[in-house]
Amino acid sequence: MAKKTLKRKALFITFEGGERTGKSTHIKFLAKLLRKRGLSVKRFREPGSTKLSEQIRKVLLYSKRGIAPETELFLYCAARAQFVKEELFKALKKYKVVICDRFSDSTLVYQGYALGLGIKKISTVVKLACQGIKPDLTFVLDVAPKKALLRIKRKKDRIERRPLKFHEALRKGYRVLAKKEPKRIKIIKADGDKARTHKQIAEVVNLKIKPCRKKICQ
Repeated sequence: MAKKTLKRKALFITFEGGERTGKSTHIKFLAKLLRKRGLSVKRFREPGSTKLSEQIRKVLLYSKRGIAPETELFLYCAARAQFVKEELFKALKKYKVVICDRFSDSTLVYQGYALGLGIKKISTVVKLACQGIKPDLTFVLDVAPKKALLRIKRKKDRIERRPLKFHEALRKGYRVLAKKEPKRIKIIKADGDKARTHKQIAEVVNLKIKPCRKKICQ
């Protein structure tokens, strides 16, 4: 029997990048910009956005016990599967634009590349958790890891405490994905010049929504 495809009207945009690259700031900017142009926008974060997924998030970020890379992989995918089923399917049918702080690319890079499980090896379980959904556009916010980690002024979470070598691997991993999917994944410098970063994001989104004749400009 043929698999049914999701009938959706939303443009699905995700923001990716290493730790403290400014995803929340730039997501807020884009959502505000889109709403000014009359488009309905829904924002989410991963892992999270449902009660169960938020509980899993706490374990992943603040557990005092060691978590094996394989366990980490399945926890992230479990949180995502719940989020997709409970929230994302509905949002993609209801809104014009859905923006998510992280999605499947994070798992491929963090667990597949930086933790060494292998991007190809884990792709099947990552796809299963996504349940057929893939972003239309992905922004990877690029900041030198050493510089980005200096932005942390509070107590670091479990992921942020990992060695600099891990964070540098994340940056390389995102570049590997961007090279494979240059039409979807756009690497944007986010090293402190917010105006420049915002302009670059707006320009890329303009091209995506051009068929709808809803130009987004700063």
